[in-house]
Amino acid sequence: MAVLVIADHDGTAVRETTGKTVAAAKLISGDVDVLVMGTGVAGAAASAAAIAGVRKVLTAESPSLGQGLAEAVTDLVVSLAGGYDAILTPATSAGKNFAPRIAAKLDVAQVTDVIEVVDPKTFVRPIYAGNALETVKSSDGKLVITVRATAFKGAGEGGSAGIEAVSVPGASGPAAQFVSEEVVKSDRPELAGAKIVVSGGRALGSAEEFAKVIEPLADKLGAAVGASRAAVDAGYAPNDYQVGQTGKVVAPDLYVAVGISGAIQHLAGMKDSKIIVAINKDADAPIFQVADYGLVADYKVAVPELMEELTKIGK
Repeated sequence: MAVLVIADHDGTAVRETTGKTVAAAKLISGDVDVLVMGTGVAGAAASAAAIAGVRKVLTAESPSLGQGLAEAVTDLVVSLAGGYDAILTPATSAGKNFAPRIAAKLDVAQVTDVIEVVDPKTFVRPIYAGNALETVKSSDGKLVITVRATAFKGAGEGGSAGIEAVSVPGASGPAAQFVSEEVVKSDRPELAGAKIVVSGGRALGSAEEFAKVIEPLADKLGAAVGASRAAVDAGYAPNDYQVGQTGKVVAPDLYVAVGISGAIQHLAGMKDSKIIVAINKDADAPIFQVADYGLVADYKVAVPELMEELTKIGK
């Protein structure tokens, strides 16, 4: 039983989510190949080859793959699917975009957001915003799975897999066309893989206040910046900062929630964090039910005091 993992990478190296997806794939089969797609992917392919347990790395290059079009990704993966019993991808925004299309083309039911592999056909996934866990057993001959990477430890390094180029099928039709993209560049860690995350909520009141309070604290801690859906919807923070069921799922070593009440949608995206610190002046806020450390205080007082203490210890 061979497994194909679709790599998540930044063009120069695979992201941590790829190693964690490989770890999940190894629980299904010992024969794990990694597919690296895009343009100029030599560096990413080399880093994928170094992941422990990878049998082979497949590379595919074309402009359409570099643009992340789901149609192009689907055509490629379906052309390779005959040699694999399972296809896995991290449950990132990209993975959630093309995985359903791949499953439909292969006429199988997709298994989404897997957090545990029970056996090669049985998986555990969260439902109801993480308030319940569902065990799913697939009867399909081929599996298409998205993996919640935060639930798995990385496969580690030490691999020496061979790298092989594969041909890219021609476009199946003009269903979608790449127009443009806007990329937010930041010196801060990437939110999905950050070890420390500082998030702000609707209580901040404005985009200016969000930038004034949350960003300096994040920079002081060397953290990524996150936000609740309410803060994003209000325009205080961009969409790529959103943490939650409809945003990014994170599980950092430290999660600091400032002015976040703790709606179920938000908790679903961060409650697996190792240590959760909550600052909120409402003592009944749901965030305190999952927080390891809770401070009932006005953030306008608490955050400056925290910044001052961090400065004293050399942060």
